[in-house]
Amino acid sequence: MAPPNIFQVDVRRARIDRLMRGLCWSGLAIALVPLLSLLYMVITRGWHRLDLDFFIHLPRPVGIPGGGMSNAVVGSIELVAIASIIGMPIGVLAGIFLAEYGDNRFAKTVRFYADVLSGVPSIVTGIFAYQLVVRPMHGFSALAGGFALSLMMIPLIARITEEVVRLVPTGLREAALALGVPRWRSIVSVVVRTAMSGIATGLLLAATRVASETAPLIFTAFNNQFWPSGVTQPTASLTVQIFTYAISPYQEWQDVAWTGALVLLMMVLLASLASRMTVSKNRQIQL
Repeated sequence: MAPPNIFQVDVRRARIDRLMRGLCWSGLAIALVPLLSLLYMVITRGWHRLDLDFFIHLPRPVGIPGGGMSNAVVGSIELVAIASIIGMPIGVLAGIFLAEYGDNRFAKTVRFYADVLSGVPSIVTGIFAYQLVVRPMHGFSALAGGFALSLMMIPLIARITEEVVRLVPTGLREAALALGVPRWRSIVSVVVRTAMSGIATGLLLAATRVASETAPLIFTAFNNQFWPSGVTQPTASLTVQIFTYAISPYQEWQDVAWTGALVLLMMVLLASLASRMTVSKNRQIQL
């Protein structure tokens, strides 16, 4: 049997390579179509009302020109701050525990439930927070909203922290232990410090993730047309305000909703850029 022609084999490989490259570029173009369409629609419909009044004025009734969502912007920051205070320490400590002591049955159970909780629909989390916080407090509040968002942050932060801590080279742990450093001290001073940039990136991503949630806040923080007056009072949020204005029959409110969506998109974009800058800075330091 005659051996295959090398020239024909190279031509066939080149054709297959061009075909696969074309399929990859086609898939990329198809994936970018909905993203670019979303960005185009939000920007073109939202930038008309994007001015200083949007960030410093309260919502106004229909028919009165002006107004904004300043209370909703401040309320969203307050809710994410409460969720971060509750959820970030628990999530980070749980992730470190899973990474460093994750070979026993208890750790496997915690890891399993973290995976389950990360897939629970947000509206179910809101109903749970309503039963656990809103009903005993006899009212909606920013504290209940922050608690609901923290329930969504904890499993996400725990799993990200676990994966980041596992990436720390084993030699660093062994070197610290060889010097006589206790294990807890080596974890705090060596492992966590090495993985700090990755942990910070996970925290930013988790905060961005919960900042765009609507359903849990409808059951917990509800809404408010005025400035936040305390953590035990109903609090406006950007997502709920956008939802309320978007389903209203008034074109004026719908325009403000598009501007709110643009502001929320900008906040998510800035958080994503901050996380990427953190990762790139850590790589430069390591190099």
